[in-house]
Amino acid sequence: MAFLDFEKPIIEIEKKIKEFKNIGKDKHVDFSSEINKLEKKCLKLKKEIFSKLSPWQKVQLSRHPDRPYTMDYIKGLMFDFIELHGDRNFADDKAIIGGVAFFGKEPVVVIGHQKGRSLQENKERNFAMPHPEGYGKALKLMQLANKFGRTVIIFIDTPGAYPGIAAEERGQAESIATNLKEMAGFGVPILCVVIGEGGSGGALAVGVGNKVVMLENAIYSVISPEGCASILWRDSSEAKKAAEKLALTAPDLLRNGIIDEIIPEPLGGAHCDYNFVIEQVRKSLIRNIAEFKKFTSEELIEQRYNKFRKIGQIKTGKGKKPISQSKQRKKQCPKGNAK
Repeated sequence: MAFLDFEKPIIEIEKKIKEFKNIGKDKHVDFSSEINKLEKKCLKLKKEIFSKLSPWQKVQLSRHPDRPYTMDYIKGLMFDFIELHGDRNFADDKAIIGGVAFFGKEPVVVIGHQKGRSLQENKERNFAMPHPEGYGKALKLMQLANKFGRTVIIFIDTPGAYPGIAAEERGQAESIATNLKEMAGFGVPILCVVIGEGGSGGALAVGVGNKVVMLENAIYSVISPEGCASILWRDSSEAKKAAEKLALTAPDLLRNGIIDEIIPEPLGGAHCDYNFVIEQVRKSLIRNIAEFKKFTSEELIEQRYNKFRKIGQIKTGKGKKPISQSKQRKKQCPKGNAK
């Protein structure tokens, strides 16, 4: 398992525990007392480190190469998954996977960014950075869900949309904008789960949900810390400073009304216990699907619209309190024609 710089003290203790266990096994010596002390010390250190992670440390944790990816959640949560390919226009983008499945007894359409475990897999998946055809595939699947009345479950985990020339030539920005517009009008429940990186428009293009929930150590931001640092300070090495300013952690986003719920991770991060984090995601999905199954198509669209309209505040003048965008819009449209 890979480890991060701030995890080194923990790794050193775990190595000592392993050494004691191996020596005890080989030499038939009882080191249980020493092992017990080290395990308690290790647990205490873990709690200390992971209870006060900085934004930059959470960025690193969200990118941990051993974190569960979309396919891990699909395998752990769904059954009878059938992957569907292509956008019916250009190609099949492997940075996004999706298809039809059952979540318990609920027929769903599931979509997600997919990273690779090796360099070769990451090349095939384009490091989970979709081209326009990836968003076209996601849109096709959501249209399918809308047609047959299936709940849409989306797993978000991308550094951002691919910024290459070929992607721009095929209309990357238009593809993202089309998804935003179309997702706003689907009459089925859309549940989005940020499982790792939620990077820029590449995440938002599949992030217009009735509920947006987020793992405890995931991030969600308008731009990556490196990209922000390159723009503001002309130096990507200032990413740590940018992470502090972007308010991209789950508590920040919940406080600002960007997300609706934080899903707990095991101590040490999601990569330490796949079963635990998958079970927490399952509970969240069950609860939210039950909530939105009671809504009509019109109510789902209205709830989604209002959710995103109320994000952010507008200052109306000196000495006046900030008001939400939705209230400002109603003020401008007193007859209720806010749409």
